[in-house]
Amino acid sequence: MVAAGGGIQFLQAGLLHQAFGAYLAVLSAQFGWSKTALSGAAALQPMEAAALGPILGWVIDRFGPQGMIRLGICVLGSGFMMLSQIESLIGFYTAFFVIAFGSSLCGFFPINVAIIFWFERLRARALSALSLGLAFGGIFVPVVAWTMQTWGWRTTAFCSGLVFILVGWPMARNFKRRPSDIGQNIDGLPPVSDPVLDGSDHGTEFTARQALRTPAFWLLSLGHGSALFVVTAVNVHAITHMKEGLGFSVAQASLVITLMTLFQIVGVLIGWWCGDRFEKRKIAALCMLMHASGLLMLAWSQATWMLIAFAMLHGAAWGLRGPFMQALRADYFGRKSIGMILGLSGIIIMIGQIGGPLVAGAFADLTGHYRSGFTVLAGLAGLGSVFFWLARKPQAPAS
Repeated sequence: MVAAGGGIQFLQAGLLHQAFGAYLAVLSAQFGWSKTALSGAAALQPMEAAALGPILGWVIDRFGPQGMIRLGICVLGSGFMMLSQIESLIGFYTAFFVIAFGSSLCGFFPINVAIIFWFERLRARALSALSLGLAFGGIFVPVVAWTMQTWGWRTTAFCSGLVFILVGWPMARNFKRRPSDIGQNIDGLPPVSDPVLDGSDHGTEFTARQALRTPAFWLLSLGHGSALFVVTAVNVHAITHMKEGLGFSVAQASLVITLMTLFQIVGVLIGWWCGDRFEKRKIAALCMLMHASGLLMLAWSQATWMLIAFAMLHGAAWGLRGPFMQALRADYFGRKSIGMILGLSGIIIMIGQIGGPLVAGAFADLTGHYRSGFTVLAGLAGLGSVFFWLARKPQAPAS
């Protein structure tokens, strides 16, 4: 399941999330659409995820994520085929609405919940291994940029849809709801009393209502949202900034993204080692300072070493912090209602996912460059460090 989830996240990272910046640069040049208008499409996925989050969480808690992931693969592939045929901004938004819906069904949220139900003592390690798919997906971005230059973005989009369905569907079939459904145990270790599975004791498990009453729920959500201000802005606008502001070609800018991804992999491997040994919230707070510093290096870059510093800091912070977001919530609130808890968190996280690309794009349209927008987002990332530092584990609720 971890391997299959990593494979699906590899496809989404390489062909969608980190490749969106390449689509933005090409479509902006061909159709003359503004950066703000194109950035709005990047907001569709988090908006849909936030709107559907509580519903999807309820479904996952009761029926498991396996059917949802399979449906999402088919919808996502169909959306890319629609994208290959668009001729107008309305068509572009329609295609991305379908892509965003499919991504919500088979993306980060349901796959992470699926893995959470299979791991407890080794949870951070499992989620870090899962995140290798996202990290390696970034290495694929230069390939996407090359296919756009060689065969055009329409062919690239259509073939991406085929790849999602033909490759993603067999991987989606690997997901099972709980270890007990197929005679396995949590962490793959000898069986121990598991209150979530045997129903004997829910003293360490939070309901969604109980989680909402804790400061930790809100602080983790605000910290996570602050991180996504930076992550989504970089995914959407970094290539365009390097192309228009620094004079790079799309292919050259994609190489910087590849370097960032290599350090993201380094961060994931560090998280694999330290995630179950040290306090995750303090590591996340440090990562937020790295995000902020890296984005400032990108915004005010005057030399190659500054771009390298951006790639190192932002990539390593993303890889190290990312898997801890869901692991922290599962550590704090348990597995019983984790789907609903993550779904409700998504409503707050959405602010960062939507705001990052829109803030950067709006400042770029107003000022003609990305420096101001990226600087504002770096400040928000610094604030996120405070949120994580204050997010202490809540006391177990009364029975």
